[in-house]
Amino acid sequence: VMWNFRPEVPEEEKSGRMKEMAEHLEALVGKVPGLLSAEFISEVLPSSTHDMALVTTLEKPEDIAVYAEHPEHVKAADTYVRPYVCDRACLDYEG
Repeated sequence: VMWNFRPEVPEEEKSGRMKEMAEHLEALVGKVPGLLSAEFISEVLPSSTHDMALVTTLEKPEDIAVYAEHPEHVKAADTYVRPYVCDRACLDYEG
């Protein structure tokens, strides 16, 4: 999943917001069944079209819905991510 910051998020807050996002999203490993790994990407190259990304590995495709609806994920997303981001892009694949 990739996002941009909302235009109203002040530049001086962005680094701290990304640290909070990383901390709370990566902490979901071990709490959400089927979530094997979560890596928050905040150091992007200038050629990037998005400000940040979250790369997750799930055990099986059905775990996408489990992750999306899990109360710990919803709480982290609603508190630390959704209020500050826009332009969400998502790519799910089976490898």
